[in-house]
Amino acid sequence: MRGRVIKSTGSWYIVQVEEKVISARLKGKFKQDELKLTNPIAVGDWVELEREANQETAVISEILPRENYVIRKSTRKQHFSHIIASNLDQAILVITMKNPRTSLGFIDRFLVSTESFRIPAILVVNKMDQLEGEEEEEWLQDIHEIYEPLGYPVLEVSALKEAGLKEKFLPLIQGKSSLISGHSGVGKSTLLNALVPEAKQSTKEISGFSAKGVHTTTFAELFAIPEGGDLIDTPGIKEFGILDVEDNELSHYFPEMRKFLGQCKYNNCTHINEPGCVVLKKLEEGFIHPYRYQSYVNILHEEDSHR
Repeated sequence: MRGRVIKSTGSWYIVQVEEKVISARLKGKFKQDELKLTNPIAVGDWVELEREANQETAVISEILPRENYVIRKSTRKQHFSHIIASNLDQAILVITMKNPRTSLGFIDRFLVSTESFRIPAILVVNKMDQLEGEEEEEWLQDIHEIYEPLGYPVLEVSALKEAGLKEKFLPLIQGKSSLISGHSGVGKSTLLNALVPEAKQSTKEISGFSAKGVHTTTFAELFAIPEGGDLIDTPGIKEFGILDVEDNELSHYFPEMRKFLGQCKYNNCTHINEPGCVVLKKLEEGFIHPYRYQSYVNILHEEDSHR
């Protein structure tokens, strides 16, 4: 049988096989292309299954090749990585002005990860009903001015008031497999429940056989959108540590720098203080936003993402 993993609860996986949902476990260990992973199977993976003797459960015998995935450094195991989701058409980052405030550094780290696998990204500003004051207006204006020229759509919504969801957000996700991510508290669950009313019910139904003995941690889960497509909901992320990238490769994942690559005096230019650097020249001329350049420098020097 062939199916797609729609939920991971640690040692058990929930797999959608046509119209059925099956609880499955892993058969042995899987080599992951030299990657040290905390999760050998991710939500979104396509897998081959074999029914077990009891016919109620199955064993995953093969993980089919992934088209792409979003990955970050593990927060628990040093030198290990965690695949957030795989086989995506796009990634959605839900951000908020306050409670919590999403930093530009966090946004940029997320975008570097999606760029590295050529996954289109959308920024969704939630809690627009709470917008107040000049400082918050400036923050919102910065988000639009920095990211929209780079090709990242910025949508303003209020999941709580269901404002902007059906007319703006839904058309962008219909018929696509979308990852939805962000800090804890940005309103991802409210957003999901507004678009997929049965999401709460699905969570309860799936927590039967497979969740026995499992910690109460929130795991990634795939939900079908009634209008077509699916949303992969993920646990709230406190920080986003990207995988090691060579110094001279990082600029490839910044679209505003990418267009000038190959024009610097030195082929291995890191765009920090090298003479004849075109990226630094374009920064001075205003073609590259100072906030984005600072994010580039911070990632290059592996600075903390909570700035």
